[in-house]
Amino acid sequence: MKPASVRHWNSFWNRSLSRRELLWNSSAGFGGLALAALLGEEGLAAKATDRAARAADPLAPRPGHFASRAKRVIFLFMHGGPSQIDTFDYKPLLQRDHGKPLPFKRPRVVSSETFNLLKSPWEFRQHGASGIWVSELFPEVAKCVDDLCMVHSMHGSNSRHGGALLELHTGSDTFVRPSMGSWITYGLGTENRNMPGFITICPTLTHGGANNWSSAFLPAAFQGTPVGSAGVSSKEARIPFIANPETPRDLQRLELDFAQELNREHLARAGADQALEGRIESFELAFRMQTTAPELQNLSGESPATLRLYGMDDPITENFGRQCLMARRFSEQGVRFVQVTHSYKWDQHSDLRKGHLGNAREVDRPIAGLLKDLKARGLLNDTLVLWGGEFGRTPTAQGSDGRDHNPEGFTMWLAGGGVKAGFAYGATDDYGYYAVQNKVHFHDLHATLLYLLGLDHERLTYRYSGRNFRLTDIHGHVVKDILA
Repeated sequence: MKPASVRHWNSFWNRSLSRRELLWNSSAGFGGLALAALLGEEGLAAKATDRAARAADPLAPRPGHFASRAKRVIFLFMHGGPSQIDTFDYKPLLQRDHGKPLPFKRPRVVSSETFNLLKSPWEFRQHGASGIWVSELFPEVAKCVDDLCMVHSMHGSNSRHGGALLELHTGSDTFVRPSMGSWITYGLGTENRNMPGFITICPTLTHGGANNWSSAFLPAAFQGTPVGSAGVSSKEARIPFIANPETPRDLQRLELDFAQELNREHLARAGADQALEGRIESFELAFRMQTTAPELQNLSGESPATLRLYGMDDPITENFGRQCLMARRFSEQGVRFVQVTHSYKWDQHSDLRKGHLGNAREVDRPIAGLLKDLKARGLLNDTLVLWGGEFGRTPTAQGSDGRDHNPEGFTMWLAGGGVKAGFAYGATDDYGYYAVQNKVHFHDLHATLLYLLGLDHERLTYRYSGRNFRLTDIHGHVVKDILA
C-alpha cells in the first residue's frame, strides 16, 4: 500500500481542478519566476553600469561591498624569507634540543637537504602589555608590539622564491594573475585622482619581477607604478619624466588633447582594445601627476625629528627609512596600496648570524618609525600595515650556520586597519617547522585583507577568457579571529 502522503498528492492531482483553483495553486510559482527575472535584470543592469563606470573612469573612488575598517594598505615586503624562529616565533625546545635530529618527518618536497636542529643565535624577550615575544634582532619594533597582530601560522604552497613570490602577490604560483594591489585598486579605485592607485617602491626585478605588481588581464590602469627598483638606492628612486620644463602646461594640454582624440578615434574603429584604453588613461594620469608627484617625492619639508624617526640620520637605516617615509607620504595623500621592498637580502642558506643581523639593522628602526608616525598622525586606524616575506626558514641547519626555505609555517604581522592590537594568532609546532594551530594560507590572508577594506573576496571578480577570476580563486576564508 502507498504511503498516505503519496495517496494524498495522487488524489489531489487526479481530481479535476477549477480554473480558480489552478491559478491559486500556481500563483506562488509565477511570482517566484517573476521575482527571479526582476532580480536577474537588476543584477545584470548593475554589472553593466559598473563596467561602464570603470571603463569611463577606472580609478574613480568607489564604495566596497560593505563598511570597511581600512582605507589603504602599506606592505613591507622582506624579500628572501625571514626566519620566523629568529625574529618573532620563540621556540624554547629548539634552544634546548640544538644539534639533535628533527623528531618528525620533513615535508615531502623540500628546497634542499638540511641536517640537525639549529637554535637561534638571538635571545627572545616578552614586550609590552601584551607580552609578545620578540628576538633581540628587532629592539625598536619590539617597542610597538602592542600595536601588532602576529600571525604565527602562515603557510604557502611553494618552496621556491619565484613561485612563492607570485603566490604571495597574486594568489597563484603557476599562472600570471593580477597582483593584490591591482585587485584592491580595481575594487576601490584611488583616493587621489592625481596619483596612481598602486605604487611599489624599489621593487624586486627577480623571482617574477613585474608579474608581482602586474594587473595581468585587469585593465592596465590598475597595475602597480614602480618607483625605482631593487638596484637603485631609494635616494635616486623617482617617478621618471614627471616634469617637463620645456613645454608650458597649457600647451601640453593641447598636445595631449590632440593625441587623445586620435587614440579615441582609433579605439572607436577597432572596438575593445585593453592596451589602448590603458594607454589613454595613463596619458591622462601622467598629466595630472605633474601637479602632485614632485611635491610628494620632495622630503625637504619633513622635520629633522621625523627624518630621525625613520633612521635617515644613519647610513645603515637611511635607504629603507626613505622608502618607509615615502610610503607614509603616498598613503597620506590617498594612494590605495603602497609596497616597500627590502630586496632579496633575507635568503640566509649560510651565515645566518651575519645576514639576519645586518638585515634587521637596516629595517628595524624605519619600520618602528613608520608605525609610530602613522599612529601619531591618526593614520594607523584606517591604514593596514602588513609585514612579511614569501616564506620562512627551517629550524634545521643547512650547512653549519644557515637555514633553508620553509613554506610550511612562518610568521607575518599586521598593524592598524581593523586588526586586533597586541595579539598573537595561530602557532607552529614546538620547533617552528609546520603551522599546526589556526593555519592561515596566503589565500586566507588575501581574503582577510579584502574584508578589512570592505570587499568580499568571493564577489570581487573579473570575467576573462570565459570564466570569472578572483584574487583567491576558489579558495580563501576570512580570518575573523584577528579582526578588532
